[in-house]
Amino acid sequence: MDLSRRNFLKLSGASLASLALGLGFDPDLAQAQGYALKIEGTKKIPSICHFCSGGCGLLLYIKDEKLVYLAGDPDHPTNNGALCSKAASLREVAYSEARITKPMYRAPGANEWQEISWDEAIDKVAKKVKDVREKTWKADADVINAATGKTEKLAVNRTEGIAVLGSAEIDNEESYLVKKLSMLLGTPYNEHQARI
Repeated sequence: MDLSRRNFLKLSGASLASLALGLGFDPDLAQAQGYALKIEGTKKIPSICHFCSGGCGLLLYIKDEKLVYLAGDPDHPTNNGALCSKAASLREVAYSEARITKPMYRAPGANEWQEISWDEAIDKVAKKVKDVREKTWKADADVINAATGKTEKLAVNRTEGIAVLGSAEIDNEESYLVKKLSMLLGTPYNEHQARI
C-alpha cells in the first residue's frame, strides 16, 4: 500500500475518532476522574494568593503537610476560580529546586557567590545599614518659610541614603513592621512596589 504523509495523518485521525466514538470515550468524564485522583486523600484549605494585592481566592490541597495541588476558588468574588500565571505557579515558590534557602554573599569584584551563615549575613547587613546611616544622616535642612520668604534651618533628623521598598507579598501586619523599621532607621523613603 502506497501511503503519502498527508493520507497517513488523515487515516490516523479518522481511526482515533472512530475508536473514541466506538468505545464511548468521554473526555469530560476522564478529566473529572483525573481531578478526583489528584486530590484524593488531601485536606482542602481555602487561602488567598500573595503575589499581588488583588486578593484572589485559592484552594490548597495538602497531603502529608505538603502542597500537592492548588486551584482557584470558584466561590471567591475576586477571581471566580480563575488563576493568573503567577498564582498557578505558586507551588514552585515553596518547592522549586532553584529556590535559595541559605544566605549567599558575593564579595566586591568577585564573580562567584559563596554560602555564609545566618549570623554572618545579619552582621554584614547590620554593619552596612549602620555605616550608610551614619554617612548620610542629616540633622537639619534649609527650608523656605512661606510667610517670610526667608531660608531657615529646620530639624529633620533623617538619613537620605537608605530607602525601604515594600512588597505586595507581605500582609498588613508585615507592612506595619516595615514602616516601623523605616521610621526607626530614620528614612523618609518608604515606598510600596505597587506604585512603581
